[in-house]
Amino acid sequence: MYDLHTHTVLSDGELLPTELVRRAAVLGYETLAVTDHADASNLRHLVEAAGECRESARCYGVNLLVGVELTHVPPALIPAFARDAKRFGADIVVVHGETVVEPVAPGTNRAGCTCEYVDVLAHPGLIAVEDARAAAEHGIALEITSRGGHNRTNGHVVRMAQEAGCRLVVDSDTHAPSDLMSKGARWAVALGAGLTEAESREVLSQDINRLLQK
Repeated sequence: MYDLHTHTVLSDGELLPTELVRRAAVLGYETLAVTDHADASNLRHLVEAAGECRESARCYGVNLLVGVELTHVPPALIPAFARDAKRFGADIVVVHGETVVEPVAPGTNRAGCTCEYVDVLAHPGLIAVEDARAAAEHGIALEITSRGGHNRTNGHVVRMAQEAGCRLVVDSDTHAPSDLMSKGARWAVALGAGLTEAESREVLSQDINRLLQK
């Protein structure tokens, strides 16, 4: 099991990174990404702070991916910020997509889907198929999310991803302990988004190391 989109007290989450890792370990997760909300004010700090927890995660048997979620960053600045995050040592860069429940700047999806340093476009809302095709070309996964509000467009995201041939991931966007999904909950989110059982199995059990290889 994996989750590539979680938050801690380093931004607006409720748990320290190590407690989040521990709770994920108990649920059976093998890979967990800490991707706190980032902009110009805290990008380097988030990568360095989460990186201090790698050894603790190893002790709990979890592969900790240190990352950020670029959040409400002006689209024109996303490529530079994503590049800087990787330069600072981030394993994964998530972009806060154009969810229908927040005033995300138009063009954010496009900027995220065309950036070589971005790995996941989170809750991309009513994403255009042209942007999904760009994501496929750049090896960027679109997110199916369990988070309330953001998950209203999961079905649309799946259709666009299937038409464009790009990869999907299922994430929680965890902020509180109860947000982490059980194995059964992950299946429900995947099936509820319109994936078949075979498609759900493939998305939920994919090789995350391969996903992150550019």
